[in-house]
This record gives sequence, structure tokens and C-alpha cells, in this order.
Amino acid sequence: MGFQDTPEEWQVTATETPFAGNKTSVRTDEVVMPDGTVVRRDYQVHPGSVAVLALDEDNRVVVLRQYRHPVRHKLWEIPAGLLDVPGENPLHAAQRELYEEAYVKAEDWRVLTDVYTTPGGCDEAVRIFLARSLSEADGERFEVSEEEADMELARVPLQELVRGVLAGELHNNCLVVGVLSLVAVLAGDGIDSLRPADAPWPARPFEA
Repeated sequence: MGFQDTPEEWQVTATETPFAGNKTSVRTDEVVMPDGTVVRRDYQVHPGSVAVLALDEDNRVVVLRQYRHPVRHKLWEIPAGLLDVPGENPLHAAQRELYEEAYVKAEDWRVLTDVYTTPGGCDEAVRIFLARSLSEADGERFEVSEEEADMELARVPLQELVRGVLAGELHNNCLVVGVLSLVAVLAGDGIDSLRPADAPWPARPFEA
């Protein structure tokens, strides 16, 4: 089997949903522990997300700066968004987010990594793509609103982002994981070793 995470599901004797929001909800499960005791576990139920580390020919990453109310910060992030439709192909969702948030398209797509963002309290799964061979998107720009109306765009050298991550200046989960994963790939087996863009994703199965 090797050194890897494995699926497992402990017995749930009861479940309820005390809160249901527009995109996410909160679930309370009563879970049987290995010693036979039953404990309550509260967690956020999330549809899943995609994120895109878009790398241009000058080794710069497309980033955006956006206000995040829960943490009261404007964070530098990579383009990302929810899987709004159950079973949605994550590549299609990633291409949509790159267009809507950065007005960019890419010819070369790979899976960079898959993560659970906060598995102790949320079931959100994120697939982070690497996108290359960038160019300006076709058609009209997407009309932004709410937090996105105040969004800033930039292209930042990869190593400058690495420095910011390690200095504690950049905190967005997908940016941190994506940047450090790309650096590891470049120092290791190279981009051709990455999984194809349509690689299976057990955490969020999808139609091809």
C-alpha cells in the first residue's frame, strides 16, 4: 500500500444539520470511537473547490488580492472557486475560475496536488492545478461583484512568493500549498511527472 492516506468510515449512530447556508452547512454526527464510546463531532459540509497556480513564461504566478471577512484580512491568493455543480469536472471549473478572476486561459494543465484544507472541522477538498502557456482570454470580461469588485491582480515571481510564504507574510492555504508544491516539483522529478489534468479524484468524483 505504501505511505499514503486511506479511506475509512467509523460508525455514525445519528446525524443532524443544525445550520444550512447558501453553499455550505454544519452537520453534527454521533460517532462511535474505537473504545465503544459515542462522541459528537460538528463540522462544515463543503461542496469542494478548485484552485489554479498559473505560471507564465517569465516564471511569474498570477495572483489576486481579495478581502476575506472571517480572518479580517486582504489576502494574496491564486484563482480559486467552488465546485458549484455536483459531479462537475474540476478541470472545467478551474478553467472557468481562471477566466472569471484573471481573464486568462492556459494551454497546458496538470494536477499539482489535492488537499483537505481543514480536515478537523470541515470536509472541504481542493484540487490545485498547474496551468502554463498562458494568454489573454477570449470574449467579454466577467462582471465581478461583492468582494471580487475590490480585487487586485498581479503577476509575481515564484521565488518572491516562496520568500513571502516562509516569512509569514502570505497565508492563503491554496497559494502556500501550490507554491511550495511547485518548487518541490521543479527541484525533483519535473513538471512532466505531475498527474494529468483529468486524473481521478476520489474526494470529489466527477464525470469526464
